[in-house]
Amino acid sequence: MSPSESDRRAAAAEEYLKTISVKVNAELDRNLPPTTDRPSRLHEAMRYSVFAGGKRLRPGLCYAAWKALGGKGDEIFLATSALEMFHTFSLIHDDLPCVDDDDLRRGRPTAHCQYDEATAVMAGDALCVLAFELLSRTGVPEVVGTMARALGTYGMIGGEITDIESEGKKVDLDTVDYIHDCKTACLIEASLVIGAQIAGASQSDIDALARYGRRIGLAFQVVDDVLDVVSTTEQLGKDAGSDIELGKATYPALIGVEASRKRANELVEQALEALESVRADTTVLRDIAEFIVKRAN
Repeated sequence: MSPSESDRRAAAAEEYLKTISVKVNAELDRNLPPTTDRPSRLHEAMRYSVFAGGKRLRPGLCYAAWKALGGKGDEIFLATSALEMFHTFSLIHDDLPCVDDDDLRRGRPTAHCQYDEATAVMAGDALCVLAFELLSRTGVPEVVGTMARALGTYGMIGGEITDIESEGKKVDLDTVDYIHDCKTACLIEASLVIGAQIAGASQSDIDALARYGRRIGLAFQVVDDVLDVVSTTEQLGKDAGSDIELGKATYPALIGVEASRKRANELVEQALEALESVRADTTVLRDIAEFIVKRAN
C-alpha cells in the first residue's frame, strides 16, 4: 500500500471514529447514573472519567464489526456503552497511586487526583459492574463470557499484575508481548468478537475478527510505547516518559523506537490478512488498522 493510500485510510478511520462517538457518547450519557441520584459524588466521578475524552476506539470497533456482519437493532449500543465503561474502569485503576501513580489522563487530572483514591477505586468498580449489567441486557449471553475472559487473570488483570511485577527488571520480548497482549489486545479483541456475536455471525467470521483484533491490539500498545518516548505530555494528554521513569517493560526499551515501529506495521499487515477470510465488507476495519499505526496520541 502506498503512503498516500495509507494516510487516506487512516484519515477515513479518524473521521469514522469521530462520527460514531457522537452516538456512543449519547448512549453513554443515557446508560450512566445521573449525578442527581445517590451516591451523587460517586456517580459524578464515574461520569467525569468516562467523559474525559478518548477516541472511543473499542465501541467503534464493536459497532464496525456488528454493522459489517449485518447486525440490526439497538442492543449494540448497550455493548458499546459497556465497552467504554470497561476501558475507563481499567484506566482509573491503572492511574492509581498503587499502580502507575499518574496525575494526568486525557489532559485532565486523573480520577484519584480530581476526587480521592477511595472514590476513584469505587468509581472504577462501579463502572465494571454496570458494564456487565448492560451486556446482560443485550439478549446474547455469550458476550458476558467473552468479556469476563478478556478481563480476568488470562486477560487484562493478568497483564496488569505482570506489568507491575516487571517494573525495573530486565525482561525478554516474550514477557513484553504477554503484558501487551493481555493488558491491551484482549479488550480490543473482545470488542470485535462481541460486535460479531450480537450480529449473529458465523464462528469462522468471529475467529477471523478475533485474530484481527489481537494483532491490532498489540500494534496499538507498541505504538503507545513509542509515543511515550517521542511525544510530549501536551501531545499525549498524559505524562510522557512515564514508562521510562517507572522502568516499564516496553518495546522501545528492548529493541528501540525504529524497530518498534516496524513491528507495529508488521502486526497491522497480519491483522489485514486475517480480515481476508471475513465474508463481509471490512473497509472500516481496514481503515482503523491504518489509523492505529499513524495516530499521534
